[in-house]
Amino acid sequence: MIDFLIKSTIALAVLLAVYYLLLEKEKMHQFNRFYLLFGIVFSFIVPFITIEVIHEITIPIRTQNNIKIEGETVAIIDDPVNYWVYSIYILYGIITSIMLIRFVRNILKLHKKAKSTESISYQHSKLVLVKEQTLPYTFLNSIFINETEYNSRKIEPELFTHELIHVTQKHTYDILFIETLKVLFWFNPVLFFYKKAIQLNHEFLADEKVVKSYNNVPFYQNLLLAKANANPTYYLASNLNYSVTKKRLIMMTKTTSVTRALLKKGVVIPVLTALVFSLCTKVVAQDKKAPTTINKKSEGIFNKYYEKTTFKIKDKNGKIVTEKKYPDLTPLEEKAIPSILSKKKELPTNEELSAELKKGGAAIIEIDVYSPENQKVKKADGEIYNTNEISENPSFPGGINEFYKFVANNFYVSQEMSDAKGKGRVYITFIIEKDGSITEIKSIRDIGYGTGEEAIRVMKLCPKWTPGKVNSDPVRVLYSLPITLDSYQ
Repeated sequence: MIDFLIKSTIALAVLLAVYYLLLEKEKMHQFNRFYLLFGIVFSFIVPFITIEVIHEITIPIRTQNNIKIEGETVAIIDDPVNYWVYSIYILYGIITSIMLIRFVRNILKLHKKAKSTESISYQHSKLVLVKEQTLPYTFLNSIFINETEYNSRKIEPELFTHELIHVTQKHTYDILFIETLKVLFWFNPVLFFYKKAIQLNHEFLADEKVVKSYNNVPFYQNLLLAKANANPTYYLASNLNYSVTKKRLIMMTKTTSVTRALLKKGVVIPVLTALVFSLCTKVVAQDKKAPTTINKKSEGIFNKYYEKTTFKIKDKNGKIVTEKKYPDLTPLEEKAIPSILSKKKELPTNEELSAELKKGGAAIIEIDVYSPENQKVKKADGEIYNTNEISENPSFPGGINEFYKFVANNFYVSQEMSDAKGKGRVYITFIIEKDGSITEIKSIRDIGYGTGEEAIRVMKLCPKWTPGKVNSDPVRVLYSLPITLDSYQ
């Protein structure tokens, strides 16, 4: 909800600023009417638009260190009751209810007056003759005028034309639309400025029609000034003397060239494009599986191939210090198995092993973990490694299952997520320092409800890991984890 409010308010403010700076002073009122209404609708839709930008991150899958973080479920624990949140909801409900009652009451009041008062049909509208002294004003297809002035024919034709434009162009629907939004989002001040802009543009439209119909600008301007001090009418109605300001008087004599209008209209397109990409772009982590060691449990063919093979392990000086069978090799030793099928560096595929298996495996293979060809290229001191650039992967004390227990015991979610039964993945990255501490924790994708921030908080509590190593030396390693969340009690 907070994300929606922030994005919609930014969009509303930017589009309104463009209107005030570029469009309001130009004589293209029909376009401006569409722009203001479209700007409101666009601003409330744009938070729901997501443009995903794929960013590949290296995700280690199950290796002989049992690192697997896909498909796991983490138990989550509800936050304690936050009474401040409930208080805000209650306050919002009270104020919204008051605004709604006021809104509905004014609609009913105008509707009742239109139904209960004498009326006369007039050019696709209805003249409602009221007793109180008032200037003409319009609601839906009803034009409210003073009965005495009407009968004595003291109402100028320009005034009838002005109000008739409000009826034929259905300006009341614009006002009802913005007022409905103000009821729901009364705390957003930008909407108040939108209503003022919309109402003033309605007056521009009506004034333009009067000027074209009667071609007597000075008389009409003097008429508006003479009526400017009349009593205000209902805030839901369109009325003649709304904001009789210098803007309206100047607009009656202003002209805008076609080229100027097109240029200013064209500015709207890059503004909308910039808003979409700035508010809707989301970096999405895409799993990019790192090169893995051979999983002895799942790759039984390796066991069979190396069944009769003795592995002789060399130390740093190149001296054979021990002999092992294939199942007893460490991940580092397994990575150092020299290629016996070809000159390529990768271990053989299952198909290659199956073909070689018929010929029989090698009887003796010497493993020199410390040979230059098995050494990883070291970076400058302090630089960060990816998991595929190191000799030994980092590990959590007790294994990855203990890590998930730690997360499960410390991860709290909001009541909002619990009520919504939210579930999904939180993608985080962090650096495991040489001493095993965790730094530079970032959430690059979450499922809302504050889950990204919570993942960062939990990782800050995380105990030290066993650091990753390059050629037996600890190094800084960039690590990525998707944590699967399933909201249940």
